[in-house]
Formats: sequence, structure tokens, C-alpha cells
Amino acid sequence: MTGQVIFDPLIPWEMLALVAVIAVAGVVLAVARGLSGWALRGLAALVVLGALAGPSYQQENRTPLSDIVILLEDESASQRLSDRPDQTGSAADTLAERIAARANTEVRRVTVPDGEGDAGTQLMTAVSKTLAEEPRGRVAAIVAFSDGQVHDADLPLDLPAPFHLMLSGKSTDWDRRLSIRNAPAFAIIGEPVTLTLRVEDMGAAPPGFVVAPLEISIDGAAPQQYEVPLGQDIELPVTLPHGGRNVIEFSVPAEEGELTDRNNTALIQMNGVRDRLRVLLVSGEPHPGGRTWRNLLKSDSSVDLVHFTILRPPEKQDGVPVSELSLIAFPTRELFLEKIDDFDLIIFDRYKRRGILPSLYLDNVAEYIRQGGAVLVAAGPDFAGADSIYRSPLGPVLPAAPTARVLDQPYRPTVTEIGERHPVSTDLPGGGDWGRWLRQIDVTLPTGNVVMSGIDDRPLLVLNREGEGRVALLASDHAWLWNRGYEGGGPQLELLRRLAHWMMKEPELEEEALTAQATGQTMRIQRRTLGEDVPPVTITDPSGNVTELPLRQIRPGLFEEVFEGPDIGLYRLENGDQMAVIGLGPAAPREFERTIATPEVLAPVVSSLRGGTVLLEDGLPRLRDVRVGRPAAGRGWIGLTPRDAYETRDVRQMALLPGWLVLLLSAGLITAAWLREGRR
Repeated sequence: MTGQVIFDPLIPWEMLALVAVIAVAGVVLAVARGLSGWALRGLAALVVLGALAGPSYQQENRTPLSDIVILLEDESASQRLSDRPDQTGSAADTLAERIAARANTEVRRVTVPDGEGDAGTQLMTAVSKTLAEEPRGRVAAIVAFSDGQVHDADLPLDLPAPFHLMLSGKSTDWDRRLSIRNAPAFAIIGEPVTLTLRVEDMGAAPPGFVVAPLEISIDGAAPQQYEVPLGQDIELPVTLPHGGRNVIEFSVPAEEGELTDRNNTALIQMNGVRDRLRVLLVSGEPHPGGRTWRNLLKSDSSVDLVHFTILRPPEKQDGVPVSELSLIAFPTRELFLEKIDDFDLIIFDRYKRRGILPSLYLDNVAEYIRQGGAVLVAAGPDFAGADSIYRSPLGPVLPAAPTARVLDQPYRPTVTEIGERHPVSTDLPGGGDWGRWLRQIDVTLPTGNVVMSGIDDRPLLVLNREGEGRVALLASDHAWLWNRGYEGGGPQLELLRRLAHWMMKEPELEEEALTAQATGQTMRIQRRTLGEDVPPVTITDPSGNVTELPLRQIRPGLFEEVFEGPDIGLYRLENGDQMAVIGLGPAAPREFERTIATPEVLAPVVSSLRGGTVLLEDGLPRLRDVRVGRPAAGRGWIGLTPRDAYETRDVRQMALLPGWLVLLLSAGLITAAWLREGRR
């Protein structure tokens, strides 16, 4: 029970001061005139002024409240290294017991896990959330058990009490770290891109280490090993071997005594892109479809097109003087012998043998295919004749043979059953409701995959692999009708685009492929195949554990499933003869960038209210009470600020000058003054 005098004036304090000035002036005037009742008049004015001030006596029934000590326990990944969990856990339990044993003190224990994604240790965010739930007027101290590697230490907070850091770890801790300083998301295939990496030792590293072995592996292949200096930035040229995603793994072997080897490995996922796609288009003669090919290839700014149309074959003799011709000679030797390997794709559009390309050159084209090149033949009526390109050294590598029949009748191109599974022809816009073509070259003995058919289910588009290369045969020269919108047209541009990119081995158009896409710790596994079903995919995680995951069919030729990876690192996937690798999590997890315990990161927070840092390996500190603003830590002790908080249960007020008393006193004093002055 506590009491105090409070004032509730009947008029504003400014007006009350004015009344007091008038009263004082009256008393002074009475003294100056020699009135003997001036003292009684002054007492009467004082009673009136006191009444106007409204004094009352207030009594409160208070219940004292306990002080609160917030105790934060850092359980992030870096705090789970070595013996830190046991060191921190036992120390936190002991200190919590000591605090709870103090009179009028409570403990709020808060666990700080890893931040979402790769946010690291969000200790100050946890402090902010806890303070929002607790009354600030009762918080006596904030004690954090951590290694000091906090990633939100710059969060602006108005702390109500001293902040103390109980620092885990040992003075003998050391660790080796591999870090990637720069890694572009894209690189040109076949051209080196420079990465900057660094291998460094942190903490109390043993003496004698000058260099470290560095292993580099691309897409899970056998690693190559190099010796690199410690503590220096290293510029390393890397050449991507293929298009699409390339997973590059850098690692250094773990040394005895390291805190962890989790930061000895870094994963980089770079997309390989082609600088320029070099295409050679050879048209046997001018025809309406020739411009279609040219427009398709020229519409892509990444394509370098070399196009030759044979306007003047050798048998054409019209007597025009050579000096009046504006045509250039067909550079056959340069294109088909010297620079053929410079092209990614060669297209023969309605080409037939006319003696322009000797058999030696065509044989060289066949060898170009076997060595990894790509050739597309768009067949016209000449493909069925005696001068067909099939009847040349190029014939053995073509995926179908002509029967010498040319079918001139309307038909609608149809995607075959296997074409529904092939990425070149599956899900083409329009769903098969396309305009008709008017000519088809009859071919037989198809090898490879017939993805589209025409008249009476005859092969129309045949795709095949020959050696290391690819070859395609389109048994019609009427694809341009779709481009002109004949009978509604069709997906001519999309079909030819897919066809060209499949032949140039773009990864997203592989008919047999195992791919995975990562989102955080989740991967979406996709398996494309021309078969009816696929076996379960075998997943090997970074720790070597193997998991078999059945895949479900999404549509013909595409199987898919989602897998949650338990760890950060490189995962290897196998399904039949297909293999893939993918990295889950960040290239270098933030929690393992710095693993040596340090007070420097939280030093500004600790010093803001004169708190302290204690090394747990030196033992727990003693607890003391300190006043607000005084030093809250010293050698072997930390301070708690008693808050003396309370809860008011009941309030009573009693007026010190009730109205009847004011009236009685003021009237009596004024009357007494009048009587005294009257007797004189």
C-alpha cells in the first residue's frame, strides 16, 4: 500500500498562477496601508488557492512484478560444430538455474534456429520478436549463447536492458574455407570464363600450411587436382563442355583438426550457351519454300546464316557472257572441305546432284555427320529421281530411302505415336488441327524415329542419330504452306525451330534425358523418354546415402517427381543409362562462411548499454544487480538491472480540502480580519 498527494486543479495552472499573483498583490496593498488584518486576509487567499489546486491524497494497492531475463540459445548450423552444442547447452542450463534462483526473477529461454533459406543466424530478429511479446519495463537483461557469427547484427533495436554475450568455441579452433568470389550465371560454350576463388585458413591454424590441393569436377566426372596457394585470390579459367546446365564442383580435402569440412566444397551451376549458331543452307533451286527457311534462320539474331541458291547449274547454257554475270562462284572447296567443321548445321533444301558437289565433298559431309555434325534434308521431287542426293556418298547416313514415287495429293501431317513422346513434335500448337500439304515424297526403310506421317501413314519426318551426329529427313517441300496460312496454316515456325535446335543438340530437346530443377532444398526430377515406362530414379546424396524414387507419368514420354533433399550439396541421379547431377542449396552456405567464434560482430550491440562478453571456456560469470546507466559487466561478472515493476490492483483518492472546509476556513478568516480592523 502506497500513498501520495496529487493535484487536480479546477482551473488551468496558468490561470491559477494569475489568481495567486492577484492575491499576493492584495496582501501587499493591505500591508502598505497598515491594515492589521493583512495576515488573516493572506491566509484566506491561501485557502482559496489551495482549494482551486484540488489537492487529494491517493492510495494505491500495488503488487510487485518479477524481473525478466531473456536467455537466447543459438542453435544454428555453425553452433552445431565440434562440441559447441554440449558446451552451450550445459552452460545455458546452469545459468538459467542461477537466474531462476534469484528472488523476484524469471527466465525466458528462446531458441534461435537457422534462418529461412540461406539467411544465416537471425539472432537479433529473435530478440525483436521476444521483446514485442514481453513488457519492456520488466526486462532486466538479455543474455545470448552464441558463437557470435550473427547475420542480422545491424538490425536497429532499442534495447531496454544490457545485452551480454556468452561466447562458445575454443581459442584453439581453426577451419579451412573454400570460397568463390565471382561466378557468372552464363558462359559461352567452348570459350574460357574466369572464376575467382580463394582457399584460406581461419582461426588458430597449425603452422606449415602454404598450399592446398584443389579438386575440380564438372557434372560429377572424375576430378582434376591442382595445388593452389593459401590466402590468395586465384583466377581460374573454366571452359563449359556442353549447353544447358553445367554443375562445377570445387573442393579441398579436409585436414585433421578442422571444425568442419562443409565449407571445403563449393558448387557452381552455370548455363552454357552458344555464341553464334553457324548454319549453311544450300538450296538446289529457287522455290516458294526457300524463303521460309531463310526467314526462319534470319529471324534469330544468334544465327549466322550462309545461304547459297544454285541459280545457274552447269547444264544451263544461255550464251550470257561471263563478264555480264553478277553471280559469285559457289565456294565448294572452302565450304565442304576446309571450313565444314565451322558449321553447326547444314541444310540441303531440294538439292540434287548436278556435278557441283563432287562425291568427295559429299563423302566429307557424311563424315562430318559421324563426327558430330548435323544435316537436314528437305526433300522435293528431285529426291525421288535418278539425281537424288540419296544416290551419293551421303545416302548411307540418310534415315530413309526414296521409292521414286512423288505423291501429289492433299493430306494433313499427323504426329505419330512415337512423335507424341519426342520433344520435337510433342504438344505442337494447334493440336493437329492444321492445314494440308499437297506433296509428299514416298520413302521407305526408315531408320531412327518417324515423328510425323503423311499420306497413308507414310513417313514424313524422320530423325536419326548417326555416329556422334544427327540427321533428319523431311519428305516434303510444302512446309511453307503453313507459313502462308493455307487452310488455316500450322506450327511451321515452331516445328522447324525445334527441329533445328534438336539437331544442334540443345539439351531441352533431347528425347532421352534426365534433368532436375532445384528450388531451395527441393528438386523436381524429370525424365523424358521414347519408351512406355521408366525404372525408379536412383538418388545419391552428398553423404553417400542412396534413395530410389518412382516416377509418375505426366504425359506420354514425360515422367516426373519431387524430392526433398536432406542436405546441402551435390546430388547424383541415375535412371537407366541416363545420369545427371544437381546442387541443392547455396554454392557456399552462409552459416559456414565464417565458423570461428568471434565477439566482433555483436560488439556494437553489447557496448550500447555497457554489457559484456564472456568466453564459455573460461567458465560462467557471477550475477550482480546494477543500476541503469552503470557498467553492466566486469571481470567474472555480468549485471542485471532490477526494474522494480509493479501492478496496481486498487486506487483510492480523498480530497484534502473539501468544499465545506474551504468555505468554513475562508469565511472565518475573512470575518476575523474584518473584526480586527473594525476595532481599530
